[in-house]
Amino acid sequence: MRTLTRTGLSTVVKASGSRGTEMGRVSRKCRCTGLAVLWFLATVGTASAQTDPRDIMEQVDRLMRGNSSYGVATMEVVTEHWERRMTMEIWSLGTDYSLVRLRAPQKEAGTATLMAEDDIWNYLPKVDRTIKVPASMMGGSWMGSHFSNDDLVKESQLVDDYDIDITFQGERENVAVWEFRLTPKPEAAVVWGHIEYQVRQDDYMPLWARFYDDDGELTRSMTYSDFIELDGRLVPGVVDMQPAGKSGERTTLRYEEIEFDIDIEQSFFSLRTLGSRR
Repeated sequence: MRTLTRTGLSTVVKASGSRGTEMGRVSRKCRCTGLAVLWFLATVGTASAQTDPRDIMEQVDRLMRGNSSYGVATMEVVTEHWERRMTMEIWSLGTDYSLVRLRAPQKEAGTATLMAEDDIWNYLPKVDRTIKVPASMMGGSWMGSHFSNDDLVKESQLVDDYDIDITFQGERENVAVWEFRLTPKPEAAVVWGHIEYQVRQDDYMPLWARFYDDDGELTRSMTYSDFIELDGRLVPGVVDMQPAGKSGERTTLRYEEIEFDIDIEQSFFSLRTLGSRR
C-alpha cells in the first residue's frame, strides 16, 4: 500500500448542513459534494488553458473519482457536545460502486455502507443487520458526522445536474483562481439552491465549495487542503466541513493511504462483502 506524504497544513474546517430531503426524491441527490466528500480518489489530468466552465468542473469532478481505488482515512467529528474519531477503509469502482467500512473505534468496527448502482445499504455488526437506505434518509448524517449519506457515496456528476457559470477569473491572495456558480437544472433531483466553487487555475485543485439552500442562505462550507502528489497525481489530502452558524463544529477527513487503479471486480461490491469482517 502506498502511504501519502503530506505537503501542506490543514485548513480551518468548513461546513455541513443540508436542506431536508423528501420521500419522493431519488437517491441521486446532493450530487456535487464530492465529499463530497469522501473520496478524492481519481486521476487528475494536466491543467490546460481551457476556460469552458463545464470542462473545468468536469476536471474537478473527476478528481473525486477513479477507475478504481482503495484508501484508508481518518475522520474527526467535533460537535458542541462531543467529539469522536473514526478510521475507515474505502473502496471504489468507477462512479457506481463504493464501500466504506469502519476499522476503529473497536466498538463500531465492521459498520459499513455500500453503494451498488442505485442502491445503498448500511450494515450494523452489533445486531448483524443490513438496512437499505431509503431516499428520505440520503440527507441524514453519516455516523454522526457533518457528512450526509449522500456525500459518502457521491453518486453523480456536477456537469449532469447543474448549469455552470464562471463568476470570477483572476487572482485571490496572489493565487490565480476560477470561481463558479452552479445552478440546478430544472429536471435535476438535488437539494441545493445553488453551489459556489473556487478552483486553482494551475492544477485544477478545488480550494473551497459553499452550499446554499433555496432561499440563498449558506448552509455549509467545505475546504480542501494538504495537497498530496501520488504517482504523479495531485489530490487534496484533507477535507474540512463546517455547518453554517455553528462555530466550532466541524468534520475533518484525512487520507492516510491511497492506491489507484487497483484490481477489483464488480462482484466485490455485494451484500456478502458488506457484512463480512475482512
